[in-house]
Amino acid sequence: MNKLTSAVKVLVVDDQPLIVEELCEFLESSGYRCVPCESSKQAVERFTQDPDIGLVLCDLHMPDMDGIQLVQELQRLCGRHRVFEAILLTGRADKQDVIKALRAGIADYYQKPIDLDELLEGLQRQEVALQERHKDVQLGHLNQKLQYLSESIDDLYQDLDKVRRSPRSSALTGTGPGVVSEADRVEIPSIFNQLSPRQLEVARLVGKGQTNYQIACELGITENTVKLYVSQVLRLTHMHNRTQLALALSPSNSGMRQRVTAH
Repeated sequence: MNKLTSAVKVLVVDDQPLIVEELCEFLESSGYRCVPCESSKQAVERFTQDPDIGLVLCDLHMPDMDGIQLVQELQRLCGRHRVFEAILLTGRADKQDVIKALRAGIADYYQKPIDLDELLEGLQRQEVALQERHKDVQLGHLNQKLQYLSESIDDLYQDLDKVRRSPRSSALTGTGPGVVSEADRVEIPSIFNQLSPRQLEVARLVGKGQTNYQIACELGITENTVKLYVSQVLRLTHMHNRTQLALALSPSNSGMRQRVTAH
């Protein structure tokens, strides 16, 4: 790895300022940007504020919150949307501490006094591992989006098939499945005329105060597909949230509905 090429920041945590200073100076000369911290509390604050931090070097024995507890707190803050790799530094390597650290998901540990060259090699290995984890997270998000899209397309094809199978007279008179009658059309603000039959059907059920789960059960589709339809309706009608949509379609709030749908 060449110097000055790493986009990942390293959080360096130790309650001894001289160690923090030495580690940061060495790592920065090796191409890493460091965020120095002299307490676990400060480390939590810096980590929360800086999304570029992806590697954590922390001392095991610190007051208030030890290194293992610190890593567990950072993992809690990350949830499923952010990943990092951690390396533990310790002046005394107790077997139980090592086992506890590995169980907590800490990738590696080094005993003081630290061989800086070995530490650098270990940090570079964890940077590669971090890149792979980022790929997995991104693939997970893409797979989720593809699943939503697949469910939506499948549902739309089902709607299209229903329309094709319905007699032409039903479509004209508003008696077929998924077709809104003329009487109902009058009750709906004109801004909703651009919606597809299924989008309008979902919007009407939102207006009745039904939850996504209830709508999914009534229409025979997945809850994720309902969420997708609601999102499409909000975008097409330029509304900001579900409450505004419900007010616009509520039959008991005609005056409010006019104000909500006015553009």
